[in-house]
Amino acid sequence: MRESADRYVELVRAKTLTGALSPATAEVYARDVATFVGLAGEETVLDDLTGEDVDAILLAFARKPDGRRSDPGSGGGVQSASSQARFRRSVSALFKHAMLAGWVQVNPMTLVTVSAKERGGLRPQRRALTREQAQGLVGAARELGDGRAEEAGRARRRDQRTELRDALIVLLLSTMGPRVSELVRADVEDFYTNDGVRYWRIFGKGGKTRDVPLPADVARVLEAYLSWRGEVARGVQDQDKALLLSWRGRRLARGDVQAVIDRVQRRVDPDRRRSVTPHGLRHTTATHLLADAVDMDAVRRVLGHSDLATLGRYRDELPGELEVAMRTHPLLRERGASGTGA
Repeated sequence: MRESADRYVELVRAKTLTGALSPATAEVYARDVATFVGLAGEETVLDDLTGEDVDAILLAFARKPDGRRSDPGSGGGVQSASSQARFRRSVSALFKHAMLAGWVQVNPMTLVTVSAKERGGLRPQRRALTREQAQGLVGAARELGDGRAEEAGRARRRDQRTELRDALIVLLLSTMGPRVSELVRADVEDFYTNDGVRYWRIFGKGGKTRDVPLPADVARVLEAYLSWRGEVARGVQDQDKALLLSWRGRRLARGDVQAVIDRVQRRVDPDRRRSVTPHGLRHTTATHLLADAVDMDAVRRVLGHSDLATLGRYRDELPGELEVAMRTHPLLRERGASGTGA
């Protein structure tokens, strides 16, 4: 394994000289191949690996703690769906070359049976939070939005304190379920008031826009944040029109959002805390709106989907929801309400 991997990585890095691969892509391949070798065993013979062996390696990688995630309640966090897909592509590329070079007789990737759906059980941060977990996260964000920050935060200059921004990010993700790209792309001018109600004009996929009203509590945090943002942006050259700024006055990047969620999660009681991604909060929005019998078309419009069928991907099961549904069965309500029957 080690010898094959070293030769393959040399070839990959050589492709950067011809422009066939970017240096960044080559290093990603090299890193994933090194991880693959570590999980498979350096002394393993490449041609001996079966589809079952590769299945086991893919699952081991899925469970592997992601060092980029610092949430103590998540044990470091398992690999994200995108990381798993990237790792699988890297391993596939290795075996594709191994077949062409004659290093293996059969490509074990063609025999892999572990599907993305099965690996989904290893990605709790991709699933919707339960009501208790979601309320714990929202409660922590509201505390930040109300100004109940830690003493360490109060010791800093107000324009360097990001509690209001962090609160707004978590509240928008948890209650409105935008895509993370829509969130970081938002500008101040995208938020407007109509008949006393605050709206967010969200620019989504395919150039489509949707106007979604903000819950009152979220609107109040937005107003407080905009005041803080004005202090940050004051004096910054080429002032960015972005809604979400770092305390240095720069637009937040997609990667910054996960760190914000993790930071707010640390304020949640450990019993109600569970690691979650921005996309997991999108699932959370859809799941709880639908669980509370909010009109499906309204949920579709909030999330920015053109087809109701797409909601099925975002609707996760909740513990005990079937029991609740059967206890409050619509065909039995009238009888129960009248006090007749057993």
